Amino acid sequence: MRRNQNKVTFIAYGAVIAALYVVLTLPFASIAYGVIQFRIAEALTILPFFTPAAIPGLTIGCFLSNLLGGSVIDAVFGSLATLIGAVLSYALRRHKWLVCVPPILSNTLIIPWVLRYAYGAPETIPYLMFSIGISEIVAVGILGNLLLTALQPLRNMLFEKCSA
Repeated sequence: MRRNQNKVTFIAYGAVIAALYVVLTLPFASIAYGVIQFRIAEALTILPFFTPAAIPGLTIGCFLSNLLGGSVIDAVFGSLATLIGAVLSYALRRHKWLVCVPPILSNTLIIPWVLRYAYGAPETIPYLMFSIGISEIVAVGILGNLLLTALQPLRNMLFEKCSA
């Protein structure tokens, strides 16, 4: 019985995180997609620090956001970038301030290629990497770390039932 309860809790946390990602992306579509983009939802990519349920939650949230607001190619490869970032962030969870690095790097290295080949962006790959990199540094490095700092005192209350 306890094992099933843990699975349900894990799925529920992941679903809430996925929903938050979508809700923080789609209403801001005008700035969330394109060559110069800023996704507020990317701040959530620090959540693997608190719970492994964030890995599927972020991946599914990104997939749905990109499918609904972008393209199938964006949904597949954008979600892959998010999955890589989330898994590596979870692996670095013992190093609080490094948790933001994997999502920044994975998106900076993968998303420019999506923009170039899925959307036909005429900008060079280095320019796209710079553009996405700056966006990720602000969204994840600054907003994400502010979120991490704000959630830290609430860690046991919010994530105790769904931590590794």
